Amino acid sequence: MPTYKAELTPLNAAKIGCAPHGTVTFTETATSLKIRLEMFDTPAEIQHWEHFHGFPDGRAATVPTAAQDTNHDGFIDLPETAVVSGTTMVPLDAAPHEMCIPNDHYPVADANGHYAYEKEVPLAKLKAKFEETFHTADLALDKRVVYVHGVPADLELPETVGGKINDDYDQHVTLPIAAGRIERVD
Repeated sequence: MPTYKAELTPLNAAKIGCAPHGTVTFTETATSLKIRLEMFDTPAEIQHWEHFHGFPDGRAATVPTAAQDTNHDGFIDLPETAVVSGTTMVPLDAAPHEMCIPNDHYPVADANGHYAYEKEVPLAKLKAKFEETFHTADLALDKRVVYVHGVPADLELPETVGGKINDDYDQHVTLPIAAGRIERVD
């Protein structure tokens, strides 16, 4: 059973007023992918999107640095992460194997900014959907980066912050607040 882990460290902490951090573990069995993510010090009492990102061609993704703030607005937004982390691949939501990214079925932080997420995902269904979308069934977890997103709707963001998906999901929902590169640990 291969096991993978990522230490999630803060992104945009100076701008959002907190330093979200946590860990995520992926354990692959013959039939499932068990995911456990726990976060601390996130913006409280809001939903936090979480996904793993990567490059469909198999290149290794990395965590962004200040160098990715190409418009120099002080924020590393979702579009700016693409050059080092690739595209959003699998959501850590109510049904990761369906790979439906924009939805309202992600964890919500408590009043202290803490939450835990656990899910056992049917591996065959996840790999089939992954292959349909990215033309490979290889999840290549050790080449991916996990992101946690989301700040309060009343946080003032400059117009230069990108990441709006549609009228329902704007930059407040997609702004990265923590990230970590997944590594195989067994």
